[in-house]
Amino acid sequence: MQTKLTLRLDDEVIKQAKESAREMGKSVSELVEDFFKVVSSVRQGRRKGEATRLVRELRGALRGSAVSEAEYQEYLEKKYR
Repeated sequence: MQTKLTLRLDDEVIKQAKESAREMGKSVSELVEDFFKVVSSVRQGRRKGEATRLVRELRGALRGSAVSEAEYQEYLEKKYR
């Protein structure tokens, strides 16, 4: 279930959030939801440095592939410019 939430933020913060969301291919709502998920996990006692579920699932995904770490790094840099 999704519920609407109204936030009051400085105009410049909103502008930067919209730019960041566009660069990441997400909506501002998705960014805010991601932020609250992180805050919630910290409140629930996640130890500093513990990997998220997604990171744990992706660990080793490139092992044995023909893609080098440098090539993947280059891909990520291009993708998130």
